[in-house]
Amino acid sequence: MTLYRATVLDAVGEDLAGCTLRVDEDAGIVVRDGTIVARGGFADVAGHHPGEPVVTLDGGMLLPGMVDTHVHFPQVRVIGELGPPLLEWLDRHALPEESRFTSDAYADAVAREFVRGLLQSGTTTALAFGAHQAAAVDELFTVAADEGLRLVAGLVVSDRMLPAGLLCTPDEAYRRSLELATRWHGVGRMRYAVTPRFSLSASDPMLEACAALLRDIDGVHFASHINENDQEIRAVKEMFGAATYLETYAGHGLIGRRSVLAHNVHPEDGELDLLARSGASVAHCPTSNAVLGSGLFPLRRHVDAGVRVSLGSDVGAGTGFFLPKEGLQAYMIQRLLGAEGYPLGARHLLYLATAAGAQALDMADSIGDLGVGKRFDAVWISPAVNPVLASCLANADSPEDALARVFTLATPNDIESVWVDGVLVGGRGR
Repeated sequence: MTLYRATVLDAVGEDLAGCTLRVDEDAGIVVRDGTIVARGGFADVAGHHPGEPVVTLDGGMLLPGMVDTHVHFPQVRVIGELGPPLLEWLDRHALPEESRFTSDAYADAVAREFVRGLLQSGTTTALAFGAHQAAAVDELFTVAADEGLRLVAGLVVSDRMLPAGLLCTPDEAYRRSLELATRWHGVGRMRYAVTPRFSLSASDPMLEACAALLRDIDGVHFASHINENDQEIRAVKEMFGAATYLETYAGHGLIGRRSVLAHNVHPEDGELDLLARSGASVAHCPTSNAVLGSGLFPLRRHVDAGVRVSLGSDVGAGTGFFLPKEGLQAYMIQRLLGAEGYPLGARHLLYLATAAGAQALDMADSIGDLGVGKRFDAVWISPAVNPVLASCLANADSPEDALARVFTLATPNDIESVWVDGVLVGGRGR
């Protein structure tokens, strides 16, 4: 066992509207075999665990590990390709890059950049879009397992509207996905996600193949995109003859408790109602939405409808892996919406980056906060190289005010240590 002494903050609650910030300014957390077995005031916890080794985390704050619910593995090297809207950006930047993953050496190199980038940014769990190439997805899982990341990912499948090298038939999609899921789903920290790119590139037979995978593999996840861009939405409705974008997925039984749909910038009320009733989640990707000009996310409408919302970095249209930056961007977008926006405080931002993601991935029983019984997935923010953040933390009026300064000023360079299952996997300390 290890006894950690630190200032500990986490956001707890069943939903964003009702979440609260839990603060222990001089906390003791006891970790045994990767699980938190005690938490409380340090003096009390230490008194009940005499003789245990103590790790003192002076300064800064200990937070739960971040949970990124939408990020693209094969787009790391196109971060910062600015300018066009979604469909043009895909054609000009993302799809040519993704076509390079037929090379095993290239896939291995990018997988290491991707996984280490996430861990060094404090992300301990990620729902990642894999590649269109099965060997590249296998390499992603291999690297994630080696490095310690908790990963949900899958083969990206499409049968139209993309370059020929990124297409496969529905039968091939089923077979290759099943092989990957058999090899990785439920192995260590790995989980599988059935992943059609979006309805625009997936025909009804392809979506039915995805539905067959959900039926045939116990406990897998579903990930795709929805309502990101006006042009995309119009094309999907015309192609399927559908009343709504969500109908293209729901008609195949793809929407349920373990479904995470990215963006949903332009939802219809009926779609929000169905998402809420099904227990599905929406991954809000604020920097990507801004970079591509997709629109301002209607968080208030989602919350009022009872739809679960978490955060995604959406690398590579997003501007980096650091989820606190996404939280800050989410805050600013809601401010820009005025009375239609949802008022966010620091506790909401922490909830979106941690507990909300755990709920979206149906992992809230094991990750998302630093309570007793949870796995010790944690991030120690210690601004040893950031004098402005250090000064702001030292002069903060309250723990929530200090947390707001972290979301505003922190960078990955301020992360001293990152643990997954109690194992040090990232940060300056590693």
